[in-house]
Amino acid sequence: MQFSAQDFLEGQILLIDKPLQWTSFQAVNKLKWVLKSKLKLKKIKIGHAGTLDPLASGLLIVCTGKFTKKIPELQGQSKEYTGTFTVGATTPSYDLETEIDQRFPTVHISENLIHDTVNLFLGEIDQKPPIFSALKKDGVRLYEHARAGETVEIAARKTTIHEFEITRIALPEIDFRVKCSKGTYIRSLAFDFGKALRSGAHLSALRRTKIGDYHVENGIGLEDFERLISEEKAN
Repeated sequence: MQFSAQDFLEGQILLIDKPLQWTSFQAVNKLKWVLKSKLKLKKIKIGHAGTLDPLASGLLIVCTGKFTKKIPELQGQSKEYTGTFTVGATTPSYDLETEIDQRFPTVHISENLIHDTVNLFLGEIDQKPPIFSALKKDGVRLYEHARAGETVEIAARKTTIHEFEITRIALPEIDFRVKCSKGTYIRSLAFDFGKALRSGAHLSALRRTKIGDYHVENGIGLEDFERLISEEKAN
């Protein structure tokens, strides 16, 4: 990989392997700082093509320069995720951002029931976004309503699950791979899957592996990207 400052101004698509605990905004700001400081750029357009939660790792597509015009097109492509549902308990955020609020029986959950339940979620489904999400209701982000203890009615919306595969069962953990349309909340899928099992569940691990034909295997970590740009500047 060899890049000049002009390359990034003209436009690049960067495949970033976002680490856990970083927001997508923080990751983009880090890349922006690297490009401006290492390549002596006064300003550069940069943005990502689809948010990843801080508790999720994996593929974050970042566009620079004139390629930022491609962001809407990239955002519309299907996504693939791998991760873990933990059954027998729910959380208000549907993931590990908040503490467990309810516990449910799991003794009735068999491998057959799990695999049969998968079929209920294939194709077009109705899904309610989590209350702990960045969507806006009456001009206020849902997570702000949630943190204020306010009850908000959230409308369900259509989403499509193209592929849904169970890759490991070691109760209370269920590992999965999902390919889905834009706007699908895997946290909501975890919650709804738990209900369909006549129990409860929350998302305990998530990694985005693909967006369209772009794969995280071809991605680069933030530290590696900074090292790469620093080495090229030194040469």
